Amino acid sequence: MSPRQAPPAVSVPLTRRALLRRGSLVLGGLAAASAGTLPRVLADSARPPALVFGALTDIHYADKPSAGNRHYREALDKLEAALDHLRDKQPGFIVELGDFIDKTDTVEQEIGFLRTVEQVFAKAPCDRHYVLGNHCIDTLVKDEFLENCGARAPHYSFDQGGFHFVVLDSCYNSDGDPYGRGNYVWTDANIPAAQIRWLREDLERTGKPVVVFAHQRLDGEGAHFVNNAGDVRAALAASGKVLAVLQGHNHRNDYRQLDGIHYCTLVAMVEGSGADNSGASLVSMFDDGSIRIDGFLRQSNYHWPAGAAGAGTEAA
Repeated sequence: MSPRQAPPAVSVPLTRRALLRRGSLVLGGLAAASAGTLPRVLADSARPPALVFGALTDIHYADKPSAGNRHYREALDKLEAALDHLRDKQPGFIVELGDFIDKTDTVEQEIGFLRTVEQVFAKAPCDRHYVLGNHCIDTLVKDEFLENCGARAPHYSFDQGGFHFVVLDSCYNSDGDPYGRGNYVWTDANIPAAQIRWLREDLERTGKPVVVFAHQRLDGEGAHFVNNAGDVRAALAASGKVLAVLQGHNHRNDYRQLDGIHYCTLVAMVEGSGADNSGASLVSMFDDGSIRIDGFLRQSNYHWPAGAAGAGTEAA
């Protein structure tokens, strides 16, 4: 994997409100530094979000023994806990960003795993959206995955709460063949030219601010990234409408800002044993274009201020 590049510094005008807020951050940072933690940044509580939604990733449910730091059987309890946490926040929808299940030997067993974890996810108090991950179709093919859970299509878009959301499918080999039945190498993730054309047209049609959901990362180069991520980023940047990309696959918290777009990698649910080794996000979208992510358990918190997309980030 290529080394992480720090996001470029961007000057933000210091209004009176921003100055007061910055002062409180400095004081909070000094106090937090003594405790060995970063300050948590919250948006103005007097300004309610236009939409909140939940996001989680890399559940990897399977009824099989743990391998390394991946505890597959614990995924059901972790998912239940995340849904309980998000339910109280009344999200407009919840999106899982791929690797909903892990692989097994037979199609029948794999469908059984999928139906089992889907029974838990179906308890969500709102609409559900699914991104295809490479492990979702390690034994299955895409149609089998779609037919046995609430997923709508491999890639699609939808509107909610004044925003436009795009679900991408990077599970294609470099020769254009879709993943399925073990027909893939996990480091060879690609978005076909036809899907990129669809993406450009979809972004052109919408007049709303956009958030994109992906499994494999789009913000760099290396094993965990889409091979032709640069082509996808060019389409996103050219639209001038994309605020953020939420992605999984890498199993760790990470953030980059490219072309004024926030690329946020969410923490995996499967890593680590025990209820505290999990993560999920509550994402708050504001009318002015600012975004706040409140993390559950191991998921980091973020606040991206209003203004031009990419005005800055503050993590806690």
